[in-house]
Amino acid sequence: MDAKPKPRVIILGAGFAGLYAAKALKKAPVEVTVIDRSNHHLFQPLLYQVATAGLSATEIAQPIRKILKRQKNTTVLYAQVDEVDPQAREVVIDDGSQLPYDYLLVATGATHSYFGNDDWERHAPGLKQLEDALDIRRRILLAFEMAERTEDPEEREAYLTFVVIGAGPTGAELAGALADIAKKTVVREFRRFDPRDARVLLIEGMDRVLPPYPPELSAKAQKQLEDLGVEVRTGTRVTRVDDDGVDLGEERIAARTVLWAAGVQASSLGAKLGAETDRAGRVKVAPDLSLPEHPEVFVLGDLATLEQDNGEPVPGVAPAAIQMGKHAVKNLRRLLAGKESVPFRYRDKGNLATLGRKAAVADFGKLRLSGLPAWLAWLDDEIREQRQRLHAGGTALPKIQPEGRHLHAAAEA
Repeated sequence: MDAKPKPRVIILGAGFAGLYAAKALKKAPVEVTVIDRSNHHLFQPLLYQVATAGLSATEIAQPIRKILKRQKNTTVLYAQVDEVDPQAREVVIDDGSQLPYDYLLVATGATHSYFGNDDWERHAPGLKQLEDALDIRRRILLAFEMAERTEDPEEREAYLTFVVIGAGPTGAELAGALADIAKKTVVREFRRFDPRDARVLLIEGMDRVLPPYPPELSAKAQKQLEDLGVEVRTGTRVTRVDDDGVDLGEERIAARTVLWAAGVQASSLGAKLGAETDRAGRVKVAPDLSLPEHPEVFVLGDLATLEQDNGEPVPGVAPAAIQMGKHAVKNLRRLLAGKESVPFRYRDKGNLATLGRKAAVADFGKLRLSGLPAWLAWLDDEIREQRQRLHAGGTALPKIQPEGRHLHAAAEA
């Protein structure tokens, strides 16, 4: 007598939500297929350190197959997903193959949003993928090299002007790291100019940096950034970006390196699921993270939007994505057992943003830190996470390298 076929589970995306969901299914009586258009899992919170040469690419990326190699019930496919048909319970990948599923977990993340100005992207790259980080690192290093080469003072000033658009965590961290490079890391390495003369501008349309943080921490973060040498402009809108710089209304800033950290747009796959989405393209999921009218489909991470009890949406951060991935598997197991799924509850463990060496802010609810205590808390959190991942058999986090030790080799990347 033939054994009953195991339920087929397809996971789209191997970011935090998808990867942790896959790992949680290790011993489940199902057949798992993980599909991603990259062959590696990326530790995105440290992506800015690759962009600013604090870490090498291999220190924050690990092959998906290596991470899941001991899961005999799991297959990894390197592919682009073109269509999802919830009615037919089928996924179509880029070679035309139609992959049927019994349960589907969609965690394809988000990309950059230029608010309708898509032509700005080639002038101001964002930071979401490893390729983005390597491109940004190349632009930064070449800017210093070209400043050494040119004889024109105005051209040199443009090469030494770095503009970061968007003062959320990514933008603030990038700006702080750029100032750190110019003021400390390469300070004695050039002969025709002083790197400390480099100008780093952080532009934010809202009235403060780090808008998701409490106002008091935003103020402390701005003070730390300014102490590092960053020029912070809040309440300021960018009206044009081109190869030679940016326009802030009628003000023109000549800059050869402009970086984008101002907005995100959910993966285009969200619009293909047939469910309601918000303005950023995030899918409005049911309380249990499932797709309305399709309890066998779960949408996770940055692709999903769900209102918490306090009226605020679940934040698009790594801890939330990890919790969603684990919760979706919990509900999948309940469905397999003939039980009802249960609502997702996000457990906020706090927020940390690093702004430079010994500069950071941390929000742990009633406990709020800034400066060296916050930086040490961030460092301790990274070490603790590394130990947990090693104990769980996952990939280890890299050692934190705030000194920019990969700066010189980065020019070859």
